[in-house]
Parts: sequence; structure tokens; C-alpha cells
Amino acid sequence: MGSLRFSDAERRNRIGVRHRLAAEHRAGDAAGAAEAMVGLHGTDAASVFVAALARMRPGATVADVERALYEDRSLLRLLAMRRTMFVVHREAAPAVLAAASRRVAGQQRKQLLKLLAEGADLDGDLEAFLAAAEEAAMAALEELGEATAAEVAASDPRLAVEIVVGSDTNWESRQKVASRVLPLLSAKGRVIRARPRGGWTSTQFRWAPMDRWCGGPLPEVDAAEAEAELARRWLAAFGPATAEDLRWWTGWTVGVTRRALEAVGAVEVLLEGDVPAVALPDDLEPVGEPEPWAAALPALDPTSMGHKQRGFYLGEHAELVFDRNGNAGPTLWWCGRIVGGWARRKDGEIAYKLLEDVGADAQAVIEAELEALAGRIGDATLAPRARGYSPVERELLA
Repeated sequence: MGSLRFSDAERRNRIGVRHRLAAEHRAGDAAGAAEAMVGLHGTDAASVFVAALARMRPGATVADVERALYEDRSLLRLLAMRRTMFVVHREAAPAVLAAASRRVAGQQRKQLLKLLAEGADLDGDLEAFLAAAEEAAMAALEELGEATAAEVAASDPRLAVEIVVGSDTNWESRQKVASRVLPLLSAKGRVIRARPRGGWTSTQFRWAPMDRWCGGPLPEVDAAEAEAELARRWLAAFGPATAEDLRWWTGWTVGVTRRALEAVGAVEVLLEGDVPAVALPDDLEPVGEPEPWAAALPALDPTSMGHKQRGFYLGEHAELVFDRNGNAGPTLWWCGRIVGGWARRKDGEIAYKLLEDVGADAQAVIEAELEALAGRIGDATLAPRARGYSPVERELLA
């Protein structure tokens, strides 16, 4: 075991610098903000924008993030690590697809075949039916250019077949095959979520062929090379950290995690409390302490969700700012630590609560960040998606 030790304070310095949260380290554009984090959590469409803006220089707007997503297309929405939606820099997309998304595609396909067998009125070869449905969806998108799931379903009877999901439960529902085939094709890297139907907080996306959206096919990457590249990118952003942190974040097996770390030459180090960890071999020098900084980060932000073992920045606040399933709510940060939470009320007010005394000067900087956030997002509603309210949120919204 390596004898080099990294204190919690050093790791918090890295959050300010590497995660583009300290004022002097903010990114010049949305693509730079996402690249610094490997990817921005995209399950909640609004969180992508708030997470990017929190890392961008003053003056950045929602329109700047929309431009990166829908005009420059330097940011791509991918179903990736842990079957979670991420918005990633285009240059990282081939590695993410090969190292994470294709595993998700295999899982999604098995699940969909099971749903077809149990919840659809179909006879015959379900494997053949699903393959034909996939190609029918691709043909529809090639013809339409961009389309909603409903429009794709209307293009072919196979895509309009209904599946019963959650039969005999309180959450039983009926879904058309198209609504399941499109995410599967997304995990395969064949289609992508394009522009939403509504505003920037909308989750009703149109779909498009990946090649057409990107102006040509993305490079193909060998799976082992992609795993090493993804591990390198993650360690550069979140390291030093434990191998278990990386395994959890990627959704890999222990074996894949070990192989990827060996491929990048990861060095064994110790964290505070003599916790075994790993770091990149060229990333062992201390990072200079940035100027004191504050951040108002959205729910499911990649900084809040980047580690499985979060004590060095979360302290005793986990039960207050995370929901019961381990999803982070909106958080307030001071110099690399979570010190509170915030919420957007129905009347548009951004309310906040500090969970510890940070001093008047720090509180003033935090309030300035919240004021800047309010100006950037205007009257947008920030409703939770695929998560519950944290206790702090619930208190602030009461």
C-alpha cells in the first residue's frame, strides 16, 4: 500500500478547482463545465442547466447551455453509467458508450423481452419481434429526422403494441413498445434525445438518429480501451478516491473496475483515516487552495453524487440533504463542504437553510450565489424528477 496520504482538506481543494466551482476556475462554456465532471446528471432536465451554470463564468445564460446541446451539439445526452441519463462532452461520448452504455443496453434488452413475454399480447419469436421493432423505429426516425415517442409509435403497428407494466400493483400502467425501444436504441448509441417539446426544463424529448444529429458516426472504441479512458477521466475529476467509489459510479463489476485501474496505472494511496484509495500516477501533487468559494448546486449534481463515500464533503448532513434512496437534493456548498440546502418555491422565491454556522462573510457569498442563480433561471419551475424531496427541501417548501 502506498504511503502517500491525501487529507480531506486537499480533496476539498480539488473539488473547488477540478469541478470548476471556485470563482477563478469557472469554465468558459457549458461544454467545459460538463467535461470537467465527465458528465452532468441528466435525469432531471433542469438540473443539467443549473449544474452547468454553477460552473460557468458570470454572465452565462440558459441560452448558452441550450446552444451547446442543440446547435453546437458539443454536449450529448446518453443513457449511461448505472442506467442514468448523463450529458457528456462529445469527445467523451465514444468512451462512455463503449464502457457503460452498451452494458446498459444488454440489461435493457433482457428487461424488455421479459416485459413482452409477460405483459404483451404477442405470439411467436419475441427476439425477432424486438429486432424488427428496433429497425422500424430507426426507419421512422430516418424518415422524420426528429420525432416524439408518440410519433414513432404511430409509424408502425409493432411500435404501437401495448405492454402492461407493473401488473396487479398500484403502479400498473400501459406503455407502447416505442417508449421502451427508443431508450434501448439510445443505450446502443443509435439514437439520441434531441430538443425537448417545451422549454429547457421539459422532459418530453424528441428523438433523432445519432449519426444524423452528430453529422456522422461517432468513433468506435474498444471496450477495454473505453473502460480505461472512463476511469482516467473519472479519477482526474474525482480522485484520489476509493476503487469502490469508481465501481459504484460506473456500475461496473469489481473485475472490470480492477482492470480499468490497472490499465491507467492507478497508484495506491491513503485518504484521511488511512482509507485505501487510488490516484492517477501523474496526479499526486497537492492542488493549491482556491480562494474561498460558494456554490448553489442542483439536485443530482455530479459533485454531490460523484462518490459513494461522501463523508469528506458531506459530514453529518446526509439525512437532511439526500432523499431516502440516496439522491441528492439541491445543496449549498462552502469551500468544498455541503453546509445547507435550498429550494425554489411556487411563488418563485429561492429559499435556503444553512445546517451549520459558516460565519457572516460566508453567508453573504452564499446569498450572492443564490441571487445569481435566481437571475439566470428566471421563472422556471424546478420540480423533482426520479427522486424524492430531501428533508431540507420539504421543510423549505412547507
